[in-house]
Amino acid sequence: MRAFARIARPAILAASRSDRLRHSVESMSVTRDVVRRFVPGETDDDVLAAVAALRGSDRLVSIDYLGEDVTDVDTAEATVAAYLHLLDALGARAEDAAIVRPLEVSLKLSALGQALPTDGDKIAFENAHAICQRAQQVGAWVTVDAEDHTTTDSSLSIVRDLRVEFPWVGTVLQAYLKRTEADCAEFAAAGARIRLCKGAYDEPASVAYRDAGEVIESYLRCLRILMAGDGYPMIASHDPAVITAAGELAREFSRGADCFEYQMLYGIRGDEQHRLATGGSRVRVYVPFGTQWYGYFVRRLAERPANLMFFLRALTRRT
Repeated sequence: MRAFARIARPAILAASRSDRLRHSVESMSVTRDVVRRFVPGETDDDVLAAVAALRGSDRLVSIDYLGEDVTDVDTAEATVAAYLHLLDALGARAEDAAIVRPLEVSLKLSALGQALPTDGDKIAFENAHAICQRAQQVGAWVTVDAEDHTTTDSSLSIVRDLRVEFPWVGTVLQAYLKRTEADCAEFAAAGARIRLCKGAYDEPASVAYRDAGEVIESYLRCLRILMAGDGYPMIASHDPAVITAAGELAREFSRGADCFEYQMLYGIRGDEQHRLATGGSRVRVYVPFGTQWYGYFVRRLAERPANLMFFLRALTRRT
């Protein structure tokens, strides 16, 4: 596992940023078939079918329309239009908008124009605001995803501004960043919904913990802060040790099953998702879709040796 984290993971993450490799992989039909384990499809119909199946098994859903690092206004506007169309389709499901909303969309601000050279933050805020307005109309939630550490200050500033009008807006904090304990304390005190994950980007040691053990220790410190705070913790992890610790911390801080949730990725640890959901816990599944699946898919391969081995075995069988 240490060798994977030290050698294989950085190489895989580098591949996620390679346009040449992306074009090669996307052109292989055998690869696209394997990708369906992690990405249910490219269209609204594909993701809505996945939503129906997940909701039928008492799991909550967070949907990500894949795309990031947009560098032109037209593409950012097309992403907004895609989210608005998706939210209208989710609204047609007429799900009961209880205290915890079963349907949610996840946004990457870089897909909404954050990286544009002129007024990127302003454009990203306005686009996210439009999506939040539609989500409020249809009874869904919005969570702002985390990206690499260079975007963190900008993203959290936009989240703070959105929460003035939409206090239910959540955000993602990454435990491998050394700043995250302080960010958890701030947002927990403000009563925010926080999805806590380990982190999926190849960050420098100056800003992030690089050792797997240190990342776990940071995650558990951050989770304690969230569980002790006034917000709504969302435990985004497939790690059995983290899942066990979350239950223990919930009991320590007298949080019932309605005061936090587990989150897992589509296609990963389905049996554990079912076990938690049937045991009375809230489980939300992160469901990505769209044509821009390459970067997301490769980051999933970099997270766990088991994911990479699944991919390699599938390629071997199909070729």
